[in-house]
Amino acid sequence: MRREAPVIPGTVPSGTVPVPNRMTPPTILTERLILRPLSLDDWEAYAAAWADPQMTAFIGGQPRDKTTSWAKFTSAAGLWPIVGYGYWSFIDRKTDTFLGNGGLARHERGLADLEGFPEAGWAFVPEAWGRGLATEAIRAVLDWAESELQAPEIRCIIDPGNTASIRVAEKLGFTRLREVPFPPGTTVVFTRTA
Repeated sequence: MRREAPVIPGTVPSGTVPVPNRMTPPTILTERLILRPLSLDDWEAYAAAWADPQMTAFIGGQPRDKTTSWAKFTSAAGLWPIVGYGYWSFIDRKTDTFLGNGGLARHERGLADLEGFPEAGWAFVPEAWGRGLATEAIRAVLDWAESELQAPEIRCIIDPGNTASIRVAEKLGFTRLREVPFPPGTTVVFTRTA
C-alpha cells in the first residue's frame, strides 16, 4: 500500500504549482542604500547596533546581548524560505557601512491585528537618523512587495512615543488602526493597503 506524504502547512503537495515567493531575498538599490540579504558580513555591525540603547529605546526598550541578537539575526534571515519575505541589511552605498535592517516579517506576536498580514519593520543606527533613510528603505521594500508579493495590505506596529517612526509610516501611506496592549506597555498598529 502506497502512503501519501503528509502536506506540511504552508507548502503544496507534490505535483501542484509551487507557492511563489519562496525565494532567496533580492538585493535592492535605492539612491543612497543597498538593501541586501542579511549575511555574516553584517553580523558584527548588526550586533553592535542592537546593543545600543538609543537604537532599542522604542524596540523592546533594552539593548540586546550578542546571544539575543544572534537569535534575532538568524530568525530574520530564515523568514525568506519559509514565508517568502523577510529582512534586509540597510547598507550605505557610498561607504558600504551597515546602517540598520528591516523589511517584512511574520513574527507571530499574538496580536490579532497582525495575523495574516506581512509586518513592516525598520531600525537604523542613531548616526543615520534624520536623513530620510528609513523612508527611502521602506519605500523600496513596499515597492518590492507590491510587485512581487502582491499583498493587499501590510501592517506595522510602532511604540506610541516613537514619533520619528510614526512620521515615516505616515509618509509611506500607513494609517493608524488602533493602540493595543503590548508588553511592556502599548503599541500602535498601522495599516497600509496596496
